[in-house]
Amino acid sequence: MFLEVIKATYLNDYKILIEFNDGVSKTVDLRKELKGKIFEPLKNKDSFRNFSIKFNTIEWDNGADFAPEYLYQIGIVTKKSKRINQTN
Repeated sequence: MFLEVIKATYLNDYKILIEFNDGVSKTVDLRKELKGKIFEPLKNKDSFRNFSIKFNTIEWDNGADFAPEYLYQIGIVTKKSKRINQTN
């Protein structure tokens, strides 16, 4: 399965609640991940809060983003949806 971010909600500080297309929701804390020139502006929390979902992940106005697989890996599970197996 190709992993995608389908919903993202700012929580507080540098934490975002992310819902993935596999039904799992994870809280991701990006405080320690904001390294490098492109992420420097995001250390300002007002800038950090201003993200959107583009191309299957979260992205900021300056073009900074993280791979959805990386967000999934570092996130802490907050919810898993129940999958219903259907047979025909």
